[in-house]
Amino acid sequence: MKSKYLIICILMVTVLSCSSSKSSVTEAQIKALDSIMTKPEFSIKSDWAYPQATLAMQQIANSGLLGPGNVANAINLIGNYNFLTISGDSISSHLPYYGERQMHMDYNGGDSAIEFKGLVENYKALKNKDKSYTITFNAKSKSETFNTTLTIFPNLKANILLSGSSRNSIRYSGTVSKAKE
Repeated sequence: MKSKYLIICILMVTVLSCSSSKSSVTEAQIKALDSIMTKPEFSIKSDWAYPQATLAMQQIANSGLLGPGNVANAINLIGNYNFLTISGDSISSHLPYYGERQMHMDYNGGDSAIEFKGLVENYKALKNKDKSYTITFNAKSKSETFNTTLTIFPNLKANILLSGSSRNSIRYSGTVSKAKE
């Protein structure tokens, strides 16, 4: 009988602690995000890159090449030059890539980062129930096509998921700001 009460108490504590962890979003944050999304002109600067943790990435991490604090599936980008900017129907980006490639690479090694400069294709923006936005589109670099999914939250944090035609998928997390005029 005592074990029943113990289990019920543990379940109640678990349910109550989970329900209290919801973060509240202020009306000002929602309005700021909505104003950015009405005319899509924004830039995302990433703080972290999350490559797929493959055997090759684990071997690089074990060799010590990633630096302190980095692991095979989480690499700190603070201090590294990176951005993704959308201005109307145009996109530009420079995102460092960590991961495996399935196909060719330029002989001079100039295609190692993910660099877009041009028009977005199939742009779709959807406002979610939690007041965040999910944006999907296709973009092209010099030699590759990417399916891109952006998730932008009311606190102006963002996730970028890139799935390339010749690279393993990678995710970035960072902060959104209005694009500079």
